Amino acid sequence: MSRCKGIAQGAFGRAALLEIDRPIVGHAHPHCHVLVKISGADSFFRVRGRDYPLDDASAVVVNSWEPHGYPRAPAQGAAVILALYIRTAWLEEVEPTFAVCDNPDFFAQTGFALPAAVRARAQDLADALTAPSPADRAFEALMGEAMIAVIDRFSRWRELRGSRMTGHRRIPDFRIRRAISFLHDHIGYGFTADDIARAAGLSRPHLYTLFKHHTGLTPNVYYGALRMESAFADLPDAEPSIAAISSKLGFRAQGHFTRFFRNNLGISPREYRNLLHQ
Repeated sequence: MSRCKGIAQGAFGRAALLEIDRPIVGHAHPHCHVLVKISGADSFFRVRGRDYPLDDASAVVVNSWEPHGYPRAPAQGAAVILALYIRTAWLEEVEPTFAVCDNPDFFAQTGFALPAAVRARAQDLADALTAPSPADRAFEALMGEAMIAVIDRFSRWRELRGSRMTGHRRIPDFRIRRAISFLHDHIGYGFTADDIARAAGLSRPHLYTLFKHHTGLTPNVYYGALRMESAFADLPDAEPSIAAISSKLGFRAQGHFTRFFRNNLGISPREYRNLLHQ
């Protein structure tokens, strides 16, 4: 059973130190994503259908909304992985020229040889996540140092800076923009693929073909990401119960929500909340 050794959530996004010994389904999210193995078995992450090593010498970066997962071989041991989910708006605050970080081509490469400076910053973050009471400001400063080191070395921010339309704002097909708006507006509502297609003015097969072409994702995976982000927004607040969050997101039973959350992150929503309040 996978478990989380530490979590932080704030203006920067999220950081988690995860001991993973089970697969994580293919998913996506609106963040720049950095993965560094801290200890345990050598591993790999699958990004856009290709496997990239995650070991003592290699790390993985994932662009905003880029599909990825953790298939994990049956005989593979547990790996302790530092997973950073960085809000693109926060990166722009750290450095205004990073405003292009939600561009789907922001990171020029997915797997990279891990520089000593990035390894050191990753270890500092892992240590802060397992400290008895990490200082939020100190943690955010460490996050900024780590991301600047990664972005400066492995992104295309210099080439892309000045671009005005990035990420999903660049989608030229207004019908897919309509489909995306429908998904954002219907989190927690019961609807079918035909409802999305009707809102977009497309047939269902044409919707799936065009949606995948423009986003790299299926509507189901995109909607799953929106549900996860809504859950992450609610879980730090101790007031709504897990059952209430589950109902808000449109799950028929709390167990379905727990399974969905665990399949996407490796741990349950209750574990996530408990760690945030330690």
